[in-house]
Amino acid sequence: MTSRRMLALVEAETDAAISLAVVEPDMAPNLGAILRLGACLGAPVHVVEPCGFAFSPKMWARSAMDYADLATIHRHDNWAQFAGAMAGRRLVALSTRGETALWSYRFAPGDVLMLGSESRGLPDKAMAEAGARLAIPLRRGARSLNIGMAGAIALAEAQRQVLA
Repeated sequence: MTSRRMLALVEAETDAAISLAVVEPDMAPNLGAILRLGACLGAPVHVVEPCGFAFSPKMWARSAMDYADLATIHRHDNWAQFAGAMAGRRLVALSTRGETALWSYRFAPGDVLMLGSESRGLPDKAMAEAGARLAIPLRRGARSLNIGMAGAIALAEAQRQVLA
């Protein structure tokens, strides 16, 4: 596939796009980085409240830079509202508690990659409702990646599979 074709597919934001969801984030700068990631790669970003900070552009402006204006942001007041909005889509948990290696999973158009907070990870309700629970294999002794880094790795792999 040519890079021009990949760019056209990434720019076409539809229900078929891979989405990112940040469930109960607690660090605004990390949310800003994820918004920038979503903007640059054409992935809508869902933010599931409650956040550990005031949900406002002022809080994430430094890390999102001017990319937040390019991001497609969907804000959900709580888990139930998010889950209802995602009905019919596959929820894919990205967690250190994941049972399947990211590289072994077959992504599909419309998948929603869920990331949790830095301090707690994904809530149990998100893990329970996920159709897949993935982990990024890390070297021995390493506990976890920053959620923005983990989201970037997972989104790149998902788009590589779906847009190829």
